[in-house]
Amino acid sequence: MFRSRLKDSLKEAMKAKDSSRVSTLRLILAALKDRDIAARAKGNSDGIGEDEILEMLQKMVKQRQDSIALYTKGGRSDLVDKETAEIGIIEQFLPKQLDENEIGAAVGEVIGELEAGSIKDMGRVMGALKQRYAGRMDFGRASALVKGQLT
Repeated sequence: MFRSRLKDSLKEAMKAKDSSRVSTLRLILAALKDRDIAARAKGNSDGIGEDEILEMLQKMVKQRQDSIALYTKGGRSDLVDKETAEIGIIEQFLPKQLDENEIGAAVGEVIGELEAGSIKDMGRVMGALKQRYAGRMDFGRASALVKGQLT
């Protein structure tokens, strides 16, 4: 699904002569190809799966957010604008992200279901969250909430 959407979007951007969109989509497809090659080396002839593509896209957004923070400190508004535009393009392929309240509700629900009572259960809770909410949740925030509720 993601692969075809990305390739179709690249074709559309090329027809529309949208150079920033073309370059961002090419970056995504190049990263995807690199991961596919690495997966083939490990014996997975089909390349990476949909959940790994989601993870890759989230990492790309996170990298750009980190870059924006650095460029802002350095006074490079031109680069901040470029990175912000790239985030917008990448996020079009990600499912809607859960907000803080929804993350809190999901964490509480999983802790209740697993009957987690101590910090020792954090790994189980995070594993369940990652399985259920892959691509839709910021697991850094979720981890802090889980830790707070289990201590």
